[in-house]
Amino acid sequence: MINLDSHRRYIQIAFNGDLSQVRAILPRIPNDPRIIIEAGTPFIKLEGMRGVNFIRRHWRGLLLADLKLTDGAFSETMIAVKAGANAVTVLGSAPVDTLNLFCKFCRENGVYAVIDMLGVTNPLRKMMPLRFKPHVVVIHKGRDEEENPRSIIRYKDITKVRSKFDTLISVAGGLVVDKVKESYFNGADIAIINVVSPQDRNKGLRVDDDIEKAIQIALAEAGN
Repeated sequence: MINLDSHRRYIQIAFNGDLSQVRAILPRIPNDPRIIIEAGTPFIKLEGMRGVNFIRRHWRGLLLADLKLTDGAFSETMIAVKAGANAVTVLGSAPVDTLNLFCKFCRENGVYAVIDMLGVTNPLRKMMPLRFKPHVVVIHKGRDEEENPRSIIRYKDITKVRSKFDTLISVAGGLVVDKVKESYFNGADIAIINVVSPQDRNKGLRVDDDIEKAIQIALAEAGN
C-alpha cells in the first residue's frame, strides 16, 4: 500500500470528464507524493474500468476510484482494484453491513477504505456501530448542493469524527486552489479539487487554467 501520512496534507485532483480530459491534464500534474488522483464517478460511468486502468498506467501514485458503492462490497471493490485503484469509496448512507464488509475487505487487501458522507447528516453517528474503521472519511458538499448559496461544507463534522476516530479527513465541495488553505485550517488532511471545463457550472480546477501554476499554489498551501 502507498502510505498516507497523518502528518502530511494532500491535494486530491478529481477527473469527472472523459478520457480526453485525462489525456490533456494528467501529464501536466507533477508526480508529487502529496497528490492523489481520483477517477471520479462521472468519469467511471463514461469510461468504465478501462479509464481507471488508463490512469494507473500513467500515474504511479495513489489512485482513488470514486465508486460510491452502496452494495456488493467485495465484488465491486475488487473490480476497481484489478483495474489499478488503491483507494475506493463507499457511500456513508450504505447499510452498516456493507460499510463493515467494505472496510474489512480493504484492510485485508492493502486498499484504502474511504467512506464518503455525501448526504449523511451525522457522520459520527453512522460510524459508531462499525466494527471495521475506514482509513479516510470524506466530508462532502455535493455538486448539486453548490447551486444552493446556503449550503456549506460542514467543517464541524471533522472535529466530531476526530473526537472518536483516528482517521484522515477529506473535504469536497466546490473547492478552488485559493480555498484549500481554509480546508486545512479547519482540520482537513485532504482537499479535493474537481477538474472542470469552462462550461461547467461547478467550481474547481479549470482545464483552461495554468494547471502547473495552480497545482504549485495548492501544494504550497499543503506544505511539506
